[in-house]
Order: sequence, then C-alpha cells, then structure tokens
Amino acid sequence: MDELREAFVGIDVAKLRNAVAVADGGRMGEVRYLGEFDADEASMRRLVKRLAAKHESVIFCYEAGPTGYGLHRLIQSMGFECTVVAPSLIPRRPGDQVKTNRRDAIGLARLLRAGELTAVWVPDEGHEAMRDLVRGRSAAVETQRVHRQHITSFMLKHGRIFPRKKTWSMRYLRWLQEQRFDHPAHQIALQEMVDALRLASERIKRIEAAIEEFLPSWSLEPLVRSLQALRGVDLIVAVTFAAEVGDVTRFENPRQLMSYLGLVPSERSTGATVRRGGITKAGNSRVRHMLVESAWTYRHPPRIGVKKLYIHERVSPVVREIAWKAQSRLTARYRRLAATGKRTTVVCTAIARELAGFMWSVGRVAQPI
Repeated sequence: MDELREAFVGIDVAKLRNAVAVADGGRMGEVRYLGEFDADEASMRRLVKRLAAKHESVIFCYEAGPTGYGLHRLIQSMGFECTVVAPSLIPRRPGDQVKTNRRDAIGLARLLRAGELTAVWVPDEGHEAMRDLVRGRSAAVETQRVHRQHITSFMLKHGRIFPRKKTWSMRYLRWLQEQRFDHPAHQIALQEMVDALRLASERIKRIEAAIEEFLPSWSLEPLVRSLQALRGVDLIVAVTFAAEVGDVTRFENPRQLMSYLGLVPSERSTGATVRRGGITKAGNSRVRHMLVESAWTYRHPPRIGVKKLYIHERVSPVVREIAWKAQSRLTARYRRLAATGKRTTVVCTAIARELAGFMWSVGRVAQPI
C-alpha cells in the first residue's frame, strides 16, 4: 500500500465544533488543518465518509474528556479505527505556551502518525452506565461529608460537645435534635444542616440500592462477586474497582495495575544516585483511596468472619485460596511493618499496593483470557 494513501486524523473535540487535522502517511508526509466542523453525529459521519473516500486507510484519534466516547463509538461503527488518547500522557514541549484548537488538532495528527500517543481503555455502554452510577455514589458521599463537617463546625463554634466518642450514630442524631439555642436563627440553621445531611444520606442509600439492582445484568458481575471474598473488600469497593479498572486481563502483570492505580513509588535517579519517594498518585484516585481504606482491616489477625464465610461458599475454590493467601500474607506484613515503626498511613499504602496485586489475581480467575 502506498504510504501517501494512509491518513492519520487528529480531532480536537469540543461541545459545539470539532477541529480536525490530517497527517499523510510517511515521516515527511504533509500535515493539513481541515478546519472546524459541527460536533453533531450527522456532521461527523459526513466528515468520516469524506476522508475515507480520499484515502485507502484512515485512523482517527481524539483526547479523552467531558464529551465522552460517543465519537469513538460512531467511528468504530463505521468500520474505522479510533483511539481515545490519555491527555496527561501527550508529549508536550516545555516552552510551548500557545494552545489553540488548530494547534491541538495538528499535534494530535502528527503524534498519532509517530505512534507517540497512549490510548485509554474505552468501556462499552453498559459498563459506562455502571461507572456513572458508581461515580454518582462517590459524589453523594462527598456531599454527605461536607454536610457533616458543617454540622461539626457549627456545634464546636457554640461549645456543644457530644459526650461520647462515636458520632453520626442514631444516638448522635438524636442528641443534635435535642439541642436548644437562645436565638431562633441558630435553631433554624442547625435544622437546615441536619435536613441536608439526611437528604444526602438517603441519596446514598438509593444509589446503592440501584447498584445492587443492576449488578446481576452487568458483564463484570462475576468479578464483583469474586472480589468480595477478599478481606476489606465489600460490595461497594468491588463494584468501584470493577467499574474504574474494567477489564483486568488487559494488565499483563500486577505491577501494571499497581502503576495504573498510582500505588508505586516515585523515583528520581541519575548515575549512581537512586532516590525513591512516596507513591506517584498518578493513577485512578477513586480506587486507590478505597484500597487504602480497605487495608486498615488487615491490622487484625487472619480469620474468616461470618459474612465472608457465606461469600466464600459462592465463589470458586481458586478464589477462596487466593483470598486466604492474601489475608495470611497481608496481616503478617502489616504487623511486620508496624513493628519497625512505620507510620500507619505508610503501612496501609503498602498493604493497599499488594492488595491490588491479589485483586489482579482474582480478576484473572473471574475473567479468564
């Protein structure tokens, strides 16, 4: 095939209009800016057909962003290859301070031709729907946290201290309702904050009920059920992991998954000098935060509780073996690291990194290649 008949198309996507550039095949091929086109489906379909009529092979790309994967699915349905690019991994010159739609489209086309772009994993529509539901729960939890902080600050400002250690229980909520203030404005302010907290809590419960309702029809339901065999991994942690990570088999080894979650140490080494710092935090923060929280449970001696016992009865023997191996290893590692004087946060991060490796192993069993 003649290289000049091959085209690499870079699209700088936006809400209303998309900027498009084409790079001809070959290292010295021409890079042309075609202009901006309406972002609706009909206009993009016409553009794809027009480019396909002029070239024997056409490959498209655009940056992942708020516009989603609709354009990717459209191009794929028409029989052409399309790559959704990770924006944070696009090579950029340090001194380049000019950013326009034209320059972005040309840059994408040129880098796609050079093979310098890193693709993101694109979920199917069903997976994307579950991921949106899981992220909606995360937003609701954050809203609940903010409302709780407002109430805590309000009560502290007025010198009202709850006499017990455990807060946000029914006893604590009842104590809030018993508080009386001299000025009615204070009473109204507290009641409004309590009502806002109640609505946020009810929203979380509704979303969690919806997650349980749609889980049986999800393609990754076997993975979610299997992951719950691990200590510290409940339904929400398992669903979040499956929704954010997706196909575990795309990671060739557990280190790749750890790196994707930002749980590997950072490093700045040169010559004979090796410097390693904290974790990179460059990956998926939602899963990373949940795994660190789950790691706290490994401070206890290894044992299978009543709830986990019922879960173990519903998973395969291989998954049960992995879950027990994880519990035995990680509890011992937690004790060993804590005995050396490591900070608890550092210990939990180390445990979370290895827990991700065991989740990768469970995923390879639940999602055979």
